[in-house]
Amino acid sequence: MKITKAALSACAVAALLTGTVACTSESDGTAARPTKTAGTAGTACANGTYTWFNVDARDVLTGIAEKQKLGKGGGPLTNELSRLHTPATAVLFEKGPRLDTKATLRSLGAHLGDYEAAEGDVYDFADVRRPAPRLQSRTTSVDGAGTFVDFAYVHQVTADFQYTCGNGARAAGRAIGWTVDGSGVLECSTPVENAKAGDPAQEAARLSCGRTSPAAGGKKG
Repeated sequence: MKITKAALSACAVAALLTGTVACTSESDGTAARPTKTAGTAGTACANGTYTWFNVDARDVLTGIAEKQKLGKGGGPLTNELSRLHTPATAVLFEKGPRLDTKATLRSLGAHLGDYEAAEGDVYDFADVRRPAPRLQSRTTSVDGAGTFVDFAYVHQVTADFQYTCGNGARAAGRAIGWTVDGSGVLECSTPVENAKAGDPAQEAARLSCGRTSPAAGGKKG
């Protein structure tokens, strides 16, 4: 039976405080457009320039259910998701003056190519009070026999930065945030299509179906 991952819902990164490393990287720094900072940095550090590097991004499992076996005709999946990871939005300042957190996250969003970073006052990616996605109770039904697993994930981003103030002073630190969250269903005996390293469906299969299951990348049968 063929199972495809669910589409992303519009709305996630290695954990900043635990030092988790993401899967894709940009090795060269790229300067963002000048960004005015406010508050703790003061006017002397306004109109400076962010340079972003070590930009890492990956899909990270946030929740997973125990596998559930269904017979002919399928039916609803009723196992609850258990939380594996809580995504965060934060900036850690390591050197120099403390910058405006929201401005720093907006700059990272712009660097990632998110057009919303420059639009209006409300921008979720830059909101340090943004709650993690809920593992909402939901009823998913499948129409065939098999052993199925529900899972949820976010797309997380971490990045290091340097900021050069208008007066030449420099600040440095690391930012973390998440951009989208999604969910899916897999069937343990069905390989995940077009799976790449760190694919959340394969990770879920390893945890719930077993490392040797076809969905986890093991050999069938």
